[in-house]
Amino acid sequence: MAEKKNSILADPKGKSWDFAQRVFDYVSGKSGDFELDTLNMRDFADGEVKPAILNNVRGRRVFFIHDSNLEPATWFLQLNLINQALRKSSAEEIIDVFSYFKFGRQDRRDEPRTSISAKAIAKTIDLYAHGVLTMDIHNPAIDGFFEIRFDSLYSFPVAVRYLQEKHSGILENVVVMSPDVGGGPRAQAFAKRLRIEDIVICYKVRGTDGRIERLRIAGDVRGRNILLVDDMVDSGGTAIKASQEARANGALNVYGYCAHGLFTKGVDYVTPHFDRFFVGNTLQQTLDAKLEVIDFSSLFGEAIYRISKNMSLSELFE
Repeated sequence: MAEKKNSILADPKGKSWDFAQRVFDYVSGKSGDFELDTLNMRDFADGEVKPAILNNVRGRRVFFIHDSNLEPATWFLQLNLINQALRKSSAEEIIDVFSYFKFGRQDRRDEPRTSISAKAIAKTIDLYAHGVLTMDIHNPAIDGFFEIRFDSLYSFPVAVRYLQEKHSGILENVVVMSPDVGGGPRAQAFAKRLRIEDIVICYKVRGTDGRIERLRIAGDVRGRNILLVDDMVDSGGTAIKASQEARANGALNVYGYCAHGLFTKGVDYVTPHFDRFFVGNTLQQTLDAKLEVIDFSSLFGEAIYRISKNMSLSELFE
């Protein structure tokens, strides 16, 4: 029996372990060329950490599923140490898999004397890894920060199929809404997949101090169901304002979707403003009666399988 050449690597103590196992279950169902390998993060008394790859990865293509639930500074530190450990362990190819790519919002200098953090992260990943696989990156232009291969999957085909199969009633008389101008292409992609033409876009009205006072809607939502789509929700303030404005303009029901739910003020801060909110399992979520989690492990699994076979990823979204 030939030695397996592909490794799915994750931390069994991390919150992403279940996601990694789901990815492995998918790819192992398609190919016997994968193994699920583990790493161990040792903590020292002074706060230093030391990663150890517990299985032999010499000569293997390693898909390292990093834990996107980690606090950002810890995420960055562990990422670099583990990538370097994989290089020193003679992995043939290292592909960092981020269910959610941290620092992706910091893609430009929006005020003086600040870093372009997404570029700094990219340059560091370039030192050791050979490729990156993620989903719904905040700004697709981040690809240009990397010298290595960078693949960002799109969540909308899986999300739309999920809604069609489990919540077809939501999609009746629906208009897709973007909470800001930048999310317009994302809303259009959802609408195209749903075979509808109607999208509306919110724009921000700021007060004299520069803070957002409210959102205005460009488009008609009266008597319609609303599906608000975004790549991520942080505190949820913008999503809440968009929902409130939609209802004020005569919308019937308002539903929300995002691939990455940070919910930094808590899920229960956001969900009362929606009839139902859908979120990806790219980050671990707290249970809530109005929150429904969509599983994207099969999408990542299919992408990993295709990379291992040198197949196209773009075909997944045609």
